[in-house]
Amino acid sequence: MTKLNAIGLDVDKSKILAEKLNELLADYSIFYQNIRGYHWNIRGDKFFELHDKFQELYEDLFVKIDEVAERIQTLGHTPNHKYSIYQKEAKVKESTEVADGIQDVKDTLESLQIIITLQRELLELSADAEDEGTNALMSDYIREQEKLVWMYSAYLN
Repeated sequence: MTKLNAIGLDVDKSKILAEKLNELLADYSIFYQNIRGYHWNIRGDKFFELHDKFQELYEDLFVKIDEVAERIQTLGHTPNHKYSIYQKEAKVKESTEVADGIQDVKDTLESLQIIITLQRELLELSADAEDEGTNALMSDYIREQEKLVWMYSAYLN
């Protein structure tokens, strides 16, 4: 017999989802700090436009980080909160060059690709678990971030 958590989802499938969401939390947290660094340190002729775009992005990431952590809690698990864990688990790595706008945009695109790939994996897992809450969240995030990929790619061209 299947054991259900407080929101009626299979306990074992919820655990797998929470673990994968913690990976997303790690990636988002490192990405967030990278974007903050780009915002703070951008230099050159594209300063004004990129400074504002990076601020928009880190403000959005701040909200997403909170939503992901709260979703982990909703599934009955504990979100990781230590940067030492994030650094070990995240596929998004800390940026070392933060003042070069073109490189910052390239790094942003690389990070978005990593994150969207993980979110697609979460879509499959959440569909299998019949977890509409996580599924809807990932679907919304993917749609938003695909548009960002298009926009930042257009910027580079």
